[in-house]
Amino acid sequence: MNLVPGIAGGTHVGGAPLTTDIAMQASPELLRNAIDKAVVKIRPMATPLDQISRLGHVRDVDSMEVDYYSVDCRKGSTRVTKATADAEHTGFDDGCAGMVLETRDAGVFEVSESFGFMKDDGTMGVGYVAEKNEGRLWVRLHPDDGAALAAGTEIIRLGRAATQLDVQSPQFSVLPQKKTNFCQIFKMQIEQSMVMKLSHKEVGWDFTDQQEAAVYDMRLGMEKQFLFGKRMKVYDYLKQENVTLTEGVWTQAGKEIHTELATLDAKALVDILRKTFTENSGSRRKILIAGSDLIAAINKIDAQRVITARDQVTAWGIDFSELISKFGRLYVVFSDVFDSMGMAANGIIIDPEYIQKHVFIPFNAERLDLRGSGQRNTEALVLTEASCLTLRYPEAHARVIGG
Repeated sequence: MNLVPGIAGGTHVGGAPLTTDIAMQASPELLRNAIDKAVVKIRPMATPLDQISRLGHVRDVDSMEVDYYSVDCRKGSTRVTKATADAEHTGFDDGCAGMVLETRDAGVFEVSESFGFMKDDGTMGVGYVAEKNEGRLWVRLHPDDGAALAAGTEIIRLGRAATQLDVQSPQFSVLPQKKTNFCQIFKMQIEQSMVMKLSHKEVGWDFTDQQEAAVYDMRLGMEKQFLFGKRMKVYDYLKQENVTLTEGVWTQAGKEIHTELATLDAKALVDILRKTFTENSGSRRKILIAGSDLIAAINKIDAQRVITARDQVTAWGIDFSELISKFGRLYVVFSDVFDSMGMAANGIIIDPEYIQKHVFIPFNAERLDLRGSGQRNTEALVLTEASCLTLRYPEAHARVIGG
């Protein structure tokens, strides 16, 4: 057998018929891509999370233990615990009021930053951080806002403000948080006897049909693991080997939204959408995968001017219902997995831009020669994938808990 490179980058096979083994040697991605395309076409509505992850951000890894980094945005506000007049710095002709603030988290602010706060009359007050020492902030307030800033007020970080001679500002940097997940080896074996293969059947049920059913069952188990699994390494004392279980996205999500399904109305839905798309939220297009009770409660809400609903929006091979609000678009799909796990009232909101699939062993099908090895007179196929899911930006995803 001769493998000869082609002029345009292909490979020519000489001296032997083309087999799958030769194809894998000459073009290792060829059959893998065909398998991937076939897998995503098998009942995608039943496994939305697995489907989205396969068609999204996929990364090959060289270890079963995956280290990844997630980063959050800096906090944007804190609450004042004590506010007193600044008697030390007076006599300036800027007309501003000086105050010394103690807050719940002074680390939110740096010197030269401005901030805003809501006054009792509904207007916005503005201040400037002139000095920071031992967790206290020395601030200058707009002449109209001095008396309005008291303990309990939330102050919100605005932009930095420099003088004409400033060439530097307080340093800012961010370090991501290292986390770990385990890839899990998912396997499914299909067998039928040669007698069964050769037997006449009333309907056209063959080994290919069994493969499709096996892929569906395998993906359904992966969907449950990717949703609700917990990271675990266990020793199988019979096989005398370690087994790794992967952590699901349910525990990785950074937000948790609670709602009462019995009283879920348009106003409550707006509140859910607000929490989903605000507070370091990520992108403006997200996906709600939910159980039947939560889906039913949402379907009972009449569409209104603020929120509109569209049916049959197709993306990633899945048919979604779409909720369109001023905050963002939420694609909604029902998942049997939530019902089967006893979580029909719950759901999870996923930001598809910030979900990563790590693949140690790509989905592949391997034929076993059980007849040649003298074990069984059967035709056998083993399906394998070793992978895990991680959320790169936890605050962009949320658990929805229905009461």
